[in-house]
Amino acid sequence: MSHATIYVLDQDQAKDFYVNKLGFEIKVDQSLPSGFRWLTVAPKGQSDLEIILMKVGSGSDFIQMKGGSGGKNDTKDLDAMAALLKKGMFSAGAFRTADCRKTFAELKAKGVEFISEPKDQFYGVEAVFKDPFGNWFSMSQPKNY
Repeated sequence: MSHATIYVLDQDQAKDFYVNKLGFEIKVDQSLPSGFRWLTVAPKGQSDLEIILMKVGSGSDFIQMKGGSGGKNDTKDLDAMAALLKKGMFSAGAFRTADCRKTFAELKAKGVEFISEPKDQFYGVEAVFKDPFGNWFSMSQPKNY
């Protein structure tokens, strides 16, 4: 897999969070004439996977432009997806860190909201944080690190 999608409600706010708080780097930030914006980021030094920060609803427009069957978005569906996102119903993934407690302290100082503080688990040390839209992530330090 070369790309994974995280849905967001505002791409500028997402870019600020993932770049300025988490320390990721921008890989691509381009807008098409139609207004569709392709925004990808990745943890610094990670070149094999880019994270697409996709605005809710914009993906269907992109599929339609490419000749797919995406069609125009139904407002009720977009509202439902945005509501689920805000409720924290999506777990967007897990990030590995060499020192969970140190990274927790650094990110908390930058204003990142944590759902749980670092805890010893059978697989290592884990803390859980969320982005401004409700996506939540496990931040883990494996035992073998």
